[in-house]
Formats: sequence, structure tokens, C-alpha cells
Amino acid sequence: MIVLNAKKNLIRNTGRQLFYTGPAISIFAAVMIVPFVYGIYLTFFKWDGIASEMPFVGMANYLDVFRDEAFWKSMALTLRYVVVSVLLINGIGFMLSYLLVTWMKRQNFLRASFFAPSLIGGLVLGFLWQFIFHNFFVKIGDQFGWELFSKSWLGNEKMAFWALVVVTVWHYAGYMMVIFIAGLMNVPKDIMEAATIDGAGKWKQLLRMILPLMVPSFIVTIFLSLQRSFMVYDLNFALTEGGPYGSTVMTSMHVFDKAFRSYNYGLGQAEAFVLFLIVAIITITQVYFSKKMEVEH
Repeated sequence: MIVLNAKKNLIRNTGRQLFYTGPAISIFAAVMIVPFVYGIYLTFFKWDGIASEMPFVGMANYLDVFRDEAFWKSMALTLRYVVVSVLLINGIGFMLSYLLVTWMKRQNFLRASFFAPSLIGGLVLGFLWQFIFHNFFVKIGDQFGWELFSKSWLGNEKMAFWALVVVTVWHYAGYMMVIFIAGLMNVPKDIMEAATIDGAGKWKQLLRMILPLMVPSFIVTIFLSLQRSFMVYDLNFALTEGGPYGSTVMTSMHVFDKAFRSYNYGLGQAEAFVLFLIVAIITITQVYFSKKMEVEH
């Protein structure tokens, strides 16, 4: 009797959970899991996206990934872009949050102002900054004689990369700032008051106390900025379209071009899966070592 009642309760609880979570799980599976699994399936075939036949090629597409020099060139550029962007996004985001919490007045207005760029979509953001680089900055350079802005950065193979970095930092720094503000608000006040009484200055408090206590916030912001920097496509397309002369083709753009413009779906999916593995390894490693740096309070 007890076993029968336990089974009935298990069935009843499972039914309730499926009733509430079933629709969300179904949508997630249809939108994320099924396409992901099907994408891995395509990596073992040679297909142009049109033909009815899909010849099985086994691991040939993965071998071609390692032979594709353009893919690894775009990966090297992406890694450079990620390192610079992540450092600047988190550094500027934390600086803004610290200044807002400790120094600046009218915080709500400034928070909203700094956060607003993160609400703009990547395509709109790219076209907006394309106009700024082509017109606004060039006019300022001509008027004041500043050689740095005398020509559009987007037409220069070296400066186009930095144009992407500038726009990326402008886009995400305010978003990370909000996460840092939440972390700063949770720093125990009694600890800071005790440090002040002991004679610790603002700089020493920041380095020795605030930053160690902010590690959980940095784990989140670095994870988000890593993921978004690695997967950048819309901003890359709208701002530079990979130019000039292919100097700003990030990995996501290269993968898209390989699959949908070169009509090589198998190789494109294989390169996308390799990119996924690289991002997963880097982010998991980042979270693992960051967790070890957490300080209990």
C-alpha cells in the first residue's frame, strides 16, 4: 500500500512538473537542442544545401577545418579581438560602477545613460557607428587637424579592427556596469568601516578588499563578455562587412560565409562546432579558475 501511494505521488508530481515546464522544455528543444544535434549530424556529410543527395564523408570535414587557413586566420583575429574587448569592457564597466557608487551624484540618470547603448541591436548599432566613423569623426579630424581622425577608420586595414573594439566596448560596458553595481552594493559596509577606522585609504580598500569581494561579479561579466565577443556577427557585418580587404572577418562571419555563401554546409557546420568547442573550453576554464579566487564574507 505504501509503495502504491509512493508511485501515485511520483506520477502526480511528475505530471505537475511536466504541465508547468513541458512547454518551455519543448520550445527549448525545438529551437536549441534539435538544431544543434542536426548541425553535428551535417558535419559528417558533404552538402550544398540544395541537392537531394548528401554523400557521407565521415571525418573529412573536420580534417578540412584544420587545412582551412582562412578559418584559423579569422580565429587568430577573433582571439585578439576577444582579449582586448574583454579587458576593456570589464575594466571600463567596473570603473563606471565604482565611480557611480562612491563618487558621482544623480546616479539613476547616469546609470540609465551608460546602460542605454546595450539596448540597441547589433545591426542598428553597426550602421549608426558606420555613419559616425565616415562622417562625424572625419569632420572633427579635418577641423582640428587631428591625423588620427583625418580618414575613416573603416577604410583602414589596421584601424578597422579598433573601430570594432570601440563599438563593442561602448555597447557592453554599460551592461556589465549594472552587474558590477549590484556586486558593489553587496560589499559588507561593516568591513569597509573597519578598514577606514584602521587607516586604510580608498586605493588600498579597492585593491585589498573590494576587488577580492567582487570576484563573483567578475565571473559573470567575464563569462558574458567572452561569449558575446567570440560570437560577434551582426556588429561585424553591419560595421565593416569583414573589410577592408577581408581584414576584419571574425570566425562567426567566416563560418556563415562558408556555409551560406560558399554552399558548403558540412564544412561550415564542422567549423561552427570547432568554434563552439573552443569557446566552451575557454569559458569553462575561466569559470573554474575564477571560482577558486572567490573570497567568503
